[in-house]
Amino acid sequence: MTTDTENDPQPQIADGGDETNNSAPENGIDNPTATADTSAAAEAGEATPVAEVTAETEEAQKENNGSGVPFLIDTAESLTINDDADADDKKGAEEEETATNNNNTNTEGEANEEESKPIIKKVVPPLPLDWTKMAECNEEDISPADQIRYPWDVMDIPLPPDQSETQFLIVGTAGQKITRMGSNLCDYVSENLTHLVLRSHLIRTMEGISKLKHLELLELYDNMIDEIGDLSTGQVDNGEEEDDGLPAKNLRVLDISYNVIRDMNPVSQCLNLQELYIAQNKIKSIRGIGQLTQLRKIDLGANRIRVMEEEELSGLINLEELWLGKNKIEHIGGISKLTKLRRLDVQSNRLTSIENLEGQVDTLEELYLAHNGIDVEGAKCPTGLALPFKQLNTIDMSRNRLTDTSPFAHLTSLNELWISGNDIKTFDDVEYIRSLVELDGVYLEYNPVASDFEYRKKLVEIVPNLTQIDATMVGGIAQHGYLTGGGSGDNLLERMRQMQDQVIRKAAAETETETSVSKVDDE
Repeated sequence: MTTDTENDPQPQIADGGDETNNSAPENGIDNPTATADTSAAAEAGEATPVAEVTAETEEAQKENNGSGVPFLIDTAESLTINDDADADDKKGAEEEETATNNNNTNTEGEANEEESKPIIKKVVPPLPLDWTKMAECNEEDISPADQIRYPWDVMDIPLPPDQSETQFLIVGTAGQKITRMGSNLCDYVSENLTHLVLRSHLIRTMEGISKLKHLELLELYDNMIDEIGDLSTGQVDNGEEEDDGLPAKNLRVLDISYNVIRDMNPVSQCLNLQELYIAQNKIKSIRGIGQLTQLRKIDLGANRIRVMEEEELSGLINLEELWLGKNKIEHIGGISKLTKLRRLDVQSNRLTSIENLEGQVDTLEELYLAHNGIDVEGAKCPTGLALPFKQLNTIDMSRNRLTDTSPFAHLTSLNELWISGNDIKTFDDVEYIRSLVELDGVYLEYNPVASDFEYRKKLVEIVPNLTQIDATMVGGIAQHGYLTGGGSGDNLLERMRQMQDQVIRKAAAETETETSVSKVDDE
């Protein structure tokens, strides 16, 4: 049965069903079917059942009256509200449709605009490959070691050379360094040349000296030479040897220090060599000197030598100076037959003891053993400092592990004793050198004992003859007669007085001159 809601004067009570028109669905999406049906019924003027229009849920009732009691709803007002909601839904749907159409229109318009735009193709430039090509370098761009520069390029050499000249010397300077000696060097120097010095250059190869038959001194100090060569011709013609061993046989001094030489064996050709300097190279073993009986001095310092080869050293019967500092030697040896040795340098190695010096008891004068690991017991070895050296006047054992001066107590010939940088703590440890009446200078700095306030005074009391302590004169210059006592001191004081008087007179004269000038100006 249908009822016209507009003519019904009585309000209706909604039953407990769910609200179908006023409340939104749980998922937030409107029900288009219900909305369409309600709208159609309203337009047709048909009555709508109250249960379908005004149903309220129990939950909604509680929210409205707070007690859950059913409440009355004006049917006409409810329908009006529903109609307004339907109108809003329609309007929203139309707006959404319009917006969708507009978006589609805009998208199509943008697509048409993009189609109408001209297509621009990007052209990728070719890769820059010029940097991969070898460019021509100027001489300034080449490193100094790779440039080709001969002796005659850095020095004006008259041609033909003066045959009376016996020395040829060029010391390298910035921008004027020789890189090649030249195989034809003999064409630019005198054939009577005896001294050839090419110091501090960038020479890599020894060449051009095999025809210098009279050469006695060859110095190639501070270069880049990696091999000793060209010391003789080594040529054979028609089965007969033309190699007379020159200039190697005439060489007396050979200095090839500060290079990169690894093998020293070629020096065996220099049978009359007296001085050999091969310091600061890359030599690992002593070779080629066993037959050099004329050798008096050899410097092999700053290499990589570990062993003092007896086979090589024992033949140096005339050797006076042996320098082996800055190597990796652990034991002194191989020098028992060097009975003329006066100076021995094995500092900055790996020694822990002093030994095998029996052959030098009568000749050794200077012994340098600084920067090792020698302690008191190692210094007292029976074949070391315990021997009664007769000529030993200088010992350098700085930077070792000494705790007292007992190893030197019997060395009465000592003039200088360098034992700085050890572990000598008290003056009782220094007392052992009281007997060294010839001791003139002692270095004890950087020992704990040197921190004593009266260090110098007490040291002089132990060794009264000291004139120098740690590179400082004992008592200053006054005690040595420079200012007082003796004729020299009196003369010095007299000269100082004269100079003082002269300065005073000069100042007085200048004052008088200034005064007279000012008076003239005033007039």
